[in-house]
Amino acid sequence: MRDGMKKGIYVLPNLFTTASMLCGFYSVVVSTHGQFETAAWAIMAALVLDGLDGRIARMTNTTSKFGAEYDSLADLVAFGVAPSILAYTWSLSAFGKWGWLAAFLFVTCGALRLARFNIQIGIVESKVFNGLPIPGAASVVATGVLLYHYLGFQGMFPNAGVLVGVICLSLFMVSSIKYYSFKDLNFFARKPFISFVVIVIVLVIVVAEPQIMIFTFFTGYSLSGPAWLIYKLIRRVIYGAGANNKGSAEPHHMTKK
Repeated sequence: MRDGMKKGIYVLPNLFTTASMLCGFYSVVVSTHGQFETAAWAIMAALVLDGLDGRIARMTNTTSKFGAEYDSLADLVAFGVAPSILAYTWSLSAFGKWGWLAAFLFVTCGALRLARFNIQIGIVESKVFNGLPIPGAASVVATGVLLYHYLGFQGMFPNAGVLVGVICLSLFMVSSIKYYSFKDLNFFARKPFISFVVIVIVLVIVVAEPQIMIFTFFTGYSLSGPAWLIYKLIRRVIYGAGANNKGSAEPHHMTKK
């Protein structure tokens, strides 16, 4: 590792990581000045840059342990600290101690989520995430602010629903609920014609109403894990009850014969 550091680090992917962290820091600065919509867009810009740095590193064969660790630290700033400050200045500050404790819970759970993800690489199935990814949780907060301004409202939004939502997002991050990772999607492979039509329709809807659609997407994604878990539990209960009824019915038929 020492020899690797002497040789230097890969510049291009780490520049994108730095740009993502810069957007997160800028979001914190403008949040404290009451520019909530700008702060939300900065978090969304960080999301795009965060998605690019890893792909660029893999495409250019410049992945490194240093880059992975640096990316996690940048994510904590952009998707942990920035959305928690945005949520606090936009809404949670109206709830006093409970407000800043909820914001702190978001940062703490985000840090725990990142630490757990780093040690579970190669252990957990790549098709799923173990807990809600921190960029997904941050995007729910940011797109909620964007939707609020899109609907014509201004200033703060001291609503208890935001407090409950931030706490739920925090707990989703550190939970063991499985979320689809989208890593098995291959846009370069052949797909049915109807798949391309559906993608075009979705893009048209997103472009027409971006604030509404991106909020719907990220909120739906954050709820998809618990919804899938509840569905599996219900199926297990139903099939378990059916198996028990079948097992209890068999001796009855045997005695009848």
